[in-house]
Amino acid sequence: MDVVMQRIPLDNRWRPWQWRPLQVFDAALPAGQGPHCLRDAADDTRWLFPGFEVELFADEAEGYFLNISAPAPCWFVMWRLEQIGDAEIAVPKTLTLSYNEAARLMDGGEQVDTVPASAPVIGWLRQFVALHYHPEPKKKRRKPSFEGGAEVEKMARAEGEIHGG
Repeated sequence: MDVVMQRIPLDNRWRPWQWRPLQVFDAALPAGQGPHCLRDAADDTRWLFPGFEVELFADEAEGYFLNISAPAPCWFVMWRLEQIGDAEIAVPKTLTLSYNEAARLMDGGEQVDTVPASAPVIGWLRQFVALHYHPEPKKKRRKPSFEGGAEVEKMARAEGEIHGG
């Protein structure tokens, strides 16, 4: 997969611009071509980062399920600012479809943004989830002692008999 990162200007004196992932799509470049600038303008700068391999794992099936269950399934792009030449560029580091993996990255302090997933990607993700996601069965909940139950009634009768009730 390839990722396009975009820098747009902001009307903010503390932060003059913002980086964000713009697009994730099937790899279009031959293997071996590195990141490069697609457009460099004051109002819109775009960099292409090719060659992300996406592998789905059965133990992440719950995270994929949470993603496709959302109103807008998406890619999660973890990126960091890096110096490339004279410019500071947002460089994607991880690309995932797992809601849980994205949450772990954010918990670790990483910058993670989303990009809508295409219909074909959502389709094969649904197929993977159908094969590998098996929710844990709900366990029957025991009533806590403060809610009553046979044991509490038995203890109350015993207390009543001891204290003459």
